[in-house]
Amino acid sequence: MAAAQLNFNPLPHDAVADRILVEKSARRLTLFRNGRALKSYCMAIGRAPIGAKQHEGDQRTPEGIYSIDFHKPDSDYHLALHISYPEQRDIDHAAIQDVSAGSDIMIHGLPNGRGWIGRFHRRNDWTAGCIAVADFEIEEIYRAVPDGIPVELRP
Repeated sequence: MAAAQLNFNPLPHDAVADRILVEKSARRLTLFRNGRALKSYCMAIGRAPIGAKQHEGDQRTPEGIYSIDFHKPDSDYHLALHISYPEQRDIDHAAIQDVSAGSDIMIHGLPNGRGWIGRFHRRNDWTAGCIAVADFEIEEIYRAVPDGIPVELRP
């Protein structure tokens, strides 16, 4: 395993999160259980990192409180957790502008076959609005996060 992929502080295998906090400006995703942080991960976000997602194709990561809809093992990325964006408020806001709110916002690993990049992917924000972590990190997150838990995405 390359140095960029070593996990020096693994999450216990039986850990279960009950909340996710995403801090966009800090590029940090934290898993919580009963109000206590279990583990934090550095991340990359959408190519347009400032501001909340307004419409499809704006390259922004949403802001607000959503939930994990479902686990997606057959993603184009190494595992993915689907976030409940867009909610009705997002659809209504986009409709005022006569645009689509977008969809398919996920927490995911690296593109399939690119796992060798490891943590180096975080040097630049590169997603279309998703939250990306290294493959070994999404494996931990995927295992520890049940469907239905809240995800708070802060600026």
